[in-house]
Amino acid sequence: MNFILDTIGLGALIGLVIFVGILIFFMRMVRKTSPGEVLVRTGIGGIKVFHSWGILIPVFHKMEKMDISLKKVEIERSGSDGLICNDNIRSDIKVAFYVRVSKTEVMQVAQSIGCARASHPEQLHLLFEAKFSEALKTVGKQFNFVQLYNERENFRDEIIRIIGSDLNGYALDNCHIDYLEQTPVEYLNEKNILDAQGIKKITELTAQEKIKSNLIEKEKEKVITKQNVEAREARQRLREGRWLTGVEAS
Repeated sequence: MNFILDTIGLGALIGLVIFVGILIFFMRMVRKTSPGEVLVRTGIGGIKVFHSWGILIPVFHKMEKMDISLKKVEIERSGSDGLICNDNIRSDIKVAFYVRVSKTEVMQVAQSIGCARASHPEQLHLLFEAKFSEALKTVGKQFNFVQLYNERENFRDEIIRIIGSDLNGYALDNCHIDYLEQTPVEYLNEKNILDAQGIKKITELTAQEKIKSNLIEKEKEKVITKQNVEAREARQRLREGRWLTGVEAS
């Protein structure tokens, strides 16, 4: 009887050990994601994308994480490569574009770029520099420099419209101007017809503003002079009034 009980106890213990072992094995097969990540599994069964958790069978599968959180891609144009506006004035500009892997296009990005490189800053810059730069040039020619400076939201909206949604599996969430100033004249090339026109425009505008400023200054001087004369005349009349009063009293 004791032998039977001992055998049953031993069998239960072995069964428990096996069960725990299987449970641990399956738990090790489960992979979970963190916020802003997805899992991409390759191997038997083809490519599968998991947004919360997935099962990995060793040997038969390979699983990688892909970062699909929002990333910033900066495009900068300055100096002799400054953005040419509609009035041919160049501007030094830095625009931040915010992109991410579209959740519905993870498989496409994984196959074309790879999970590890999908959100790498250098890779993203290589992918989008040409497209974003071309959008900047296209939209920049729709605005005069002063317009561009004052209507940044319209500029942003037009860039987003021009770029559109065809980003090979990525989505453009937003963009904004981080920096914008007129390109210094010393960086412009007088032999370049666009730069020559830009220099002419800058010269005309600055001359006009200088004339306006000079007129304002002259008008200010005239007003001050008139006020000073009126003040002296008032003091003179006051002194003469006092003198006459003194004469009459005597």
